[in-house]
Parts: sequence; C-alpha cells; structure tokens
Amino acid sequence: MNTGSIQELDAWLREDGWGEVHSYWSALPQTPVRAVLKIKTPMVLAGLEWFEAVFKRVDPSVGAKLQFLRSYEGKYFPEKMEIDFPQPLSWSTAISSERLALNLIHRASSVATATRELVEIARPHGIQILDTRKTTPGLRELEKYAVRLGGGANHRFTQTDCFMIKDNHKELMGLKGAVEFFKDLNQPYKTLITEIHSLSELEIARSLGLRFFMLDNFSSQDLSEACGSKRQGEFFEVSGGINKTTINKFLVKGVDALSVGKITQFPDAVDISFKFKPE
Repeated sequence: MNTGSIQELDAWLREDGWGEVHSYWSALPQTPVRAVLKIKTPMVLAGLEWFEAVFKRVDPSVGAKLQFLRSYEGKYFPEKMEIDFPQPLSWSTAISSERLALNLIHRASSVATATRELVEIARPHGIQILDTRKTTPGLRELEKYAVRLGGGANHRFTQTDCFMIKDNHKELMGLKGAVEFFKDLNQPYKTLITEIHSLSELEIARSLGLRFFMLDNFSSQDLSEACGSKRQGEFFEVSGGINKTTINKFLVKGVDALSVGKITQFPDAVDISFKFKPE
C-alpha cells in the first residue's frame, strides 16, 4: 500500500461520518472484544494491508495486533474458514473500522479471485492475463495490486505509462497521423501499442513500423489468421468479451496476453464478514 494513501483513508472514513458528531465517537465503549474474520466463499484473500491501515488510522494503538493478518495475504481459501484475532481490540475501534476495512478487502479479494480463475485457464498455454484502466475511481492502486496477487499482470496504470493508439485517436488523426503524433512527443523509451480491429488494419500498422498490437474483438477465424502471420518481435494482446465462458476461444498459439476489463469492473463478489464479541 502506498504510504501516501493516508489522505484517501481519511476521505473514506469521513464518508462514513468519522470525526463528525464528536459526542457519538467519544461515547463508544472501550470494552475489549475478540474478533474473527469469516471467509464464507472460495476466494483469494487480498487487501489485508488496507484492512490493517484502516484500523490503525482509527486507533494508532492497535499497532502490532493486526500484523498476523499479513501471513494470509494472497492465500487461496477453497472453502469456509474463520481467522481468529489473537489479541483483543476495543469495541470502539472494531465498530468504527469494520465497514470500510471490509469494503476494501471485499473489493480486492473479488478482483484477485476473478483474476486467478482466468490465470489458471490461460497459464498452461503460456498466455498472460492483463488488467486494464477500467478501474474504480480512487481504487486503482488496490485493484491492480489485487490483479497481481491473483497471478495476473498490470497493463497501464496511466495514459502515459506507455502510449496506446485507440479508436478515438484514429477517428481524429487516422492511424498514420496518430503514430506521427506520438512519435513527435519525442519520448523514445515509451512503447507504442495500437488497437487493431481487422487483418487489413494490422498490415497497415505493420507497414508503419509498429510491433505491439491489441487485437480487439477479432473473430476466431481472424485471430487464427493473425497469429499465423505473426512476425518475430511482435506482441499480440487480445481483448473484447473475455470471461470464464469465452476464454477458451482466445487461447490460440501466438497470443501473448489477454486483457480483461471484467476482472476489475465486474468481478463476481466474494463473501467475508467481520464479527466481534465482548471478551
């Protein structure tokens, strides 16, 4: 977790009323409680550093009490399990932190689990699973971290990590004009990726000296033909409608990676709860 995320934590806590109506927060009982994290569905458990950070922000005295959770980060739970907290927390800390902390690990674990499911299918074919920039505003760091924890790889974090010619560039500039636009930025260490929609466009892009291609919404026949014509030094990323049901038709020799927006946009939800009782 980026240590610069304290401001984000504060904003997320304020969204839940933290720091307002002082009479409420100051009146919360300090009764010691024993807590348990309940894993209710199969999942890759992820985001526990964020979980821990929420509790520490609410109550700095929590300190080392939650560090034991780190040993569970990235672990796959095939069935229900309960993780007992070895040291008591105060009821005030637990009730103040639980919802935000749970929301963050729910999201991270859902992303990591969805990624793992696709990685297990694609890995035997030597194909990587990539994420996209289709992330939840404010949660990109968390979601892309969860992708890596699930065995996937990160595509761009920002528009300028590497350059990508997309449809909207081509609508304004044309493919050749877009290539010239990015080359004129004079940043030779930036990779230039081009979104491609047809075999003919692939040939045009090749003629312009491009080597990194995102083959978007290709039919099975066109994808096979493109891969059959693949040249040394070219990289083929495939995108468009990839999920657990459709992934097998994209596992074609010559494909290097599948970029999947669904793993960060619409991952199937996992189920985790946080319960605590007076000691």
